[in-house]
Amino acid sequence: MGWLPGRRGRSYPAEMSDFFDLLVVGGGINGVGIARDAAGRGLKVLLCEKGDLAGATSSASSKMIHGGLRYLEHGAFRLVRESLAEREVLLRTAPHLVRPMRFVLPHGKGQRPRWMLRTGLFFYDRLGGARSLPASAAVDLRDGPLAAPLRDEVRDGFVYSDCVVDDARLTVANARDAARHGAEILTHTALVSANRDGEIWRAALQAEDGTKREVAARILVNVAGPWVSDVLRRAGLTSRAQLRLDKGTHIVVKRLYPHDHAYLLQNEDRRVVFAIPFERDYTLIGTTELAVDNPEAPQVTPQEIDYLCRAVGLWFKRAPDPADVVWSYAGVRPLYDDGSKNASATSRDYVFELDDSGPPALSVFGGKLTTYRRLAEQALAQLTSHLPGMGPPWTRAAPLPSDDFLASTDGEFGPGLGRAEVEWLMREEWARSAEDILWRRSKLGLIALPEQVAALERLLASKRFKCGGTSVPPSAPARSPTRPPN
Repeated sequence: MGWLPGRRGRSYPAEMSDFFDLLVVGGGINGVGIARDAAGRGLKVLLCEKGDLAGATSSASSKMIHGGLRYLEHGAFRLVRESLAEREVLLRTAPHLVRPMRFVLPHGKGQRPRWMLRTGLFFYDRLGGARSLPASAAVDLRDGPLAAPLRDEVRDGFVYSDCVVDDARLTVANARDAARHGAEILTHTALVSANRDGEIWRAALQAEDGTKREVAARILVNVAGPWVSDVLRRAGLTSRAQLRLDKGTHIVVKRLYPHDHAYLLQNEDRRVVFAIPFERDYTLIGTTELAVDNPEAPQVTPQEIDYLCRAVGLWFKRAPDPADVVWSYAGVRPLYDDGSKNASATSRDYVFELDDSGPPALSVFGGKLTTYRRLAEQALAQLTSHLPGMGPPWTRAAPLPSDDFLASTDGEFGPGLGRAEVEWLMREEWARSAEDILWRRSKLGLIALPEQVAALERLLASKRFKCGGTSVPPSAPARSPTRPPN
């Protein structure tokens, strides 16, 4: 058995349960993506998340897997190419989560010229390599189902392909696969501090109930999204890279039209707003962009709701009214600050910063939902020289776990949600609260009655300490660090 150096001559065995190759801080899509990839390469991984999986930015997106058509306007060809390639990967590996959708892009006076839209769509169809989705095309919008919700003065436009996704369930699926490959997942557990000690990191963790735990790791991976600077501070590190925090708000209204296409609508401020079919009976509208200083608990404002309603009203015969909103949410995007003057032009690409002046610390700035898998591969590529025992990349062709936990019959807490499903979500998907279950593990919050929510909360209170989410499923392989430090 190998032994690791400790403070003041103390040592401890390399095989101890609380020593890891990677300590990943952050349970959003990028954090669980890195944990999954690393665990599948044979590394011993611990992920800690101070709240719920996808509890912040990763459940507050526009719920799209897309190349980013509008990014072409800012010259982000590399990002669009990578995003389109990853869209194809996710269509193959997560067809139960990622669904193709056609988008209607109407054209009107005073907007971007038709030649510019056509050129952008030409490149969008061809970047990213082989594709399985239909190409873009011009479309007559004078009549027909696609024209039905639009104002009479709208005469033509284009249709193109992208995909939609349940962002929170995509995050949870990656966490489940990480655990299946041996990663330990700790939700509602914050990093209190991390300190270098010889060739390792020592970290203090604390759960919401006050339980404390000390762990050691070869490498610290900071994927805390909007809180990346806070984690750097807790680890005593500084950074050259900076974040730009950008709040995005979405609203959900009753379905605005009967067909299954989405709309990309150009606004007067040259931003774009999406109207997307959502959960069968609704339309999702978003998003806004507003610079903020604090990532904690972003709030939806009446002004943002008005903005989104007016943006749809520029193109639709009937603009949604703020009173029509049945759900709204806001999230904070952690954009890498590239010096752009406005948030729309700020890159959605990701940047790594590796501090290897001692035990390595890798911090991730920026990123987007679509490219999380590729970001994880690139993050581990940054660490190759520090992890010589690490296996090769493997996630490109590996399917994500299915999520068919909801039964087809009515349940006590909403359609398909009974006691068995709740216990399964607590045991297998780290669910703790009614919000976790009704808004992230599902979207039953849209239709759950107040008495059903209250009954679910009572059940969770009685079960919480009996079957709260397991950190490693019983079937997961035991892991030892790849090697002790020299």
